[in-house]
Amino acid sequence: MTEATRTTGGVSDPPVDVAAAAGRIAANVGRVVQGKDAVVRLALVTLLAEGHLLVEDVPGVGKTTLAKALAASIDATVRRIQFTPDLLPSDVTGVAVYDQESREFEFKPGAIFANVVVADEINRASPKTQSALLECMEERQVTVDGVSYELARPFLVMATQNPLEMEGTYPLPEAQRDRFTTRVSMGYPDQDAELAMLDDRATTDPLAGLLPVADAASVRDLITAVGGLHVSEAVRRYVVDLVGSTRRSPHLRLGASPRAGLQLLRAARASAALAGRDMVLPDDVKDLAGPVLAHRLLLAPSAAGGGRTAEHVVADLVATLPVPRGR
Repeated sequence: MTEATRTTGGVSDPPVDVAAAAGRIAANVGRVVQGKDAVVRLALVTLLAEGHLLVEDVPGVGKTTLAKALAASIDATVRRIQFTPDLLPSDVTGVAVYDQESREFEFKPGAIFANVVVADEINRASPKTQSALLECMEERQVTVDGVSYELARPFLVMATQNPLEMEGTYPLPEAQRDRFTTRVSMGYPDQDAELAMLDDRATTDPLAGLLPVADAASVRDLITAVGGLHVSEAVRRYVVDLVGSTRRSPHLRLGASPRAGLQLLRAARASAALAGRDMVLPDDVKDLAGPVLAHRLLLAPSAAGGGRTAEHVVADLVATLPVPRGR
């Protein structure tokens, strides 16, 4: 069982059970996002891997609701940015304003200065504004006028986008997509979940009554515990081989980056912790290969013309690559 120990005033508090704590967050989010346990779990994996999540699907399936429910479940600072064509980079990162009384420039933090940032419809902002997130998401800092400002931890960007309605949108460039640890599609709810939704939301909004079940400090402890999970040499080689196979695939013109391998291993650690294990298994890597790798890949013209998707290519690579035995 994976546990983290918090120290307060020189005294160690009781260990924190990662699986139990994450289970409480998942159950809380599940009160609003019904029938999507796998999607909620992937969002938690991303949070505990200290990564960022891209939620991509058609309108009305609960992309923003998932982001807001997870944010509401953690007693931490939360900001929502509605990305629009007229949004400026300074609206995201902040700006230095001249103070006439002190005769000095004072930095006014932008909306990115929060533990959980909901970037709604991220592809509606210009590439210039999208690029304001690059340093934030990778280095967890903001540089304005040559001065760097560190962002609070945990720091999670949950972005949503609609992949179908492309009028007035700007596709995310490869550098931006590569900074998202995972991508998930919500999908339509099943019939029972949709019926429950009609009853539960007839007169009230479930988000309004959602109370936090964790705070920023406890999430930091969980992230620390996840980072300490044991990963064998065989599993590490398996990650490297899997990522490397995307660069050799004839179906792809752009394979996965080294950053993808790092984030795949971090996500596998988080998945193992959610399962209550203190070590990573090859199955953890296999299960997350699609959500972590597919959105970073570019299909070759022949593959795209044949109706293949990046998810299909990743699934084929996972199926053909030998899985290491033992632990």
